[in-house]
Order: sequence, then structure tokens, then C-alpha cells
Amino acid sequence: MNVIHMDLKSLYPFLDVADLTVYVPEDISREYPPAGGPRPTVLVLPGGGYQMCSLREAEPVALDFLAANFTVAVLMYTNGQYAHPSQLLAVAAAVEQLTQHAKEWRVDPDKIALCGFSAGAHCAGFYGNCYDLPEVQQKIKARPVAATVLGYPVISTDPAYYHGSSFAFLSGHDLPMTEEESVKFSLDKQVDEKTPPAFIWATATDTAVAVQNSLMYARALADNHVPFELHVFPAGHHGLSTVDDRVNPPLEPAVARCRAWVASAVAWLRETL
Repeated sequence: MNVIHMDLKSLYPFLDVADLTVYVPEDISREYPPAGGPRPTVLVLPGGGYQMCSLREAEPVALDFLAANFTVAVLMYTNGQYAHPSQLLAVAAAVEQLTQHAKEWRVDPDKIALCGFSAGAHCAGFYGNCYDLPEVQQKIKARPVAATVLGYPVISTDPAYYHGSSFAFLSGHDLPMTEEESVKFSLDKQVDEKTPPAFIWATATDTAVAVQNSLMYARALADNHVPFELHVFPAGHHGLSTVDDRVNPPLEPAVARCRAWVASAVAWLRETL
């Protein structure tokens, strides 16, 4: 494994904070293709309520996808005092770097997927739907991605289901949001036929980000004929990440089986990308 670290702000002065780490897989065997060739790539966006980036949802996730033979990158993106569009600009810069270094990093630029968790999943879905927003394109020519993997995602701005603090940090002011912000930031309202396919997983007992968020996004995808796969596990708290002992204390069996999302997502990405 070759690991590359990059301070994106040094390349894009308009960014606030954005650090990219790329994990390039080594060839165990050179006896069969695609030895040395490009691979589908997963760009991981950790959660953290748009206040921080969780380390639990960073490298552990990257290593799981790396083990499945993907090129993987982790973006520690702008958070806290930096509001929209800082996060989308950071993702756009990361995707551009993955594309520009495609040969060196063994990236297939047409097979880049975003994998996010909680607010990071919102960021992934937001970019997937809205990479072409004027406030993004005037800074960087952002390109679309091929798929999104969304773990216990923040989706809706409906106060009945939303994760309010995430939207307060994203909008840069106390709630309530303006009507324009409520529509723009509610991913279920941004889905159209150009939305990339999505793999979604959540738990029915999540008390931080209600499962209705995932269901609303799946419904919007279905209404717009966008391919998706949805897994709702019956038990599990918020922030499970890779659902193993690297990032969690001992888990009850009903919660531990949420670990199945990793294998399912890998299989789905191989079929989709």
C-alpha cells in the first residue's frame, strides 16, 4: 500500500481546510489483469455534524475498501466555522486531484464513488446532486461522481426528522434556515434523473438521525427512477462506522450484524461502477 498525503489548500487557495489522504493498493499478484491498471475509487467523507471529521469514519473505512481492491481516499473536509459552499468545494478539489493523478494513483476517473457517514453522507449526497451549483462552479470546474454510499445519512431539512445542528453549521447561522436554504440542503428535494445511484444503510433505532431520512431519500430516488439499494437494520446506534472492534466497544449480536453493510456495499459498487 502506498499512502499519499495532500494539503488541498496549498493547491486551491480559496479552500478553508481540506486534507486528502490517498491509499493506493499494491498488486499482490501480477499474473492476471488489471495488474498496474486503474481501479474503481472510493472517496470517504467522515461524519461529525459539519462540526468536525470523525477519525472513526476515516481510515478504518478506507482500509475495508482497500482490502476489497479499490483505490481509496479520505477527505478531512472543511467544518465548524466554515459554512456552505466550503464543503462542496473541498470535495470538488479532491475529485479533481483524483482525476488529475489517475494514472499515478491507479484511479479510474469515470468510476469514482463518494462514501459518507451522517453529515458526511449529507455532504456526499449534496455533492452528487448539486456539484454544478453556481457557487461551486465559479471556483472550480467540478465533475460528477458515479455513485454514492450513504451511511445513516442526514438528508431532510424537515424539523420533524432533521439533525438540526448539522444544518446550523452548514448554513453558518442559528436555525431556522431560510426557505431557500431548506430546499437547497434537503437532499430528497434535489434528486432528479442526473442523481448518481446510491447505496444507503441505516438502523431503525438511530436516535440521532432518524431512519426517516434514509427512507425519504430512497423514495425520492425511486420516484426519479435512479437505481439504489437500501438496507435498514433493526437495531443499532448512530455512528457505527465499520461496526467492528476497531471503532466500537463490544456490540450485541443484533447490532454487530450491521457489519454486513461493508460486504453489501462492496458488491453493489462492483456491480454499479
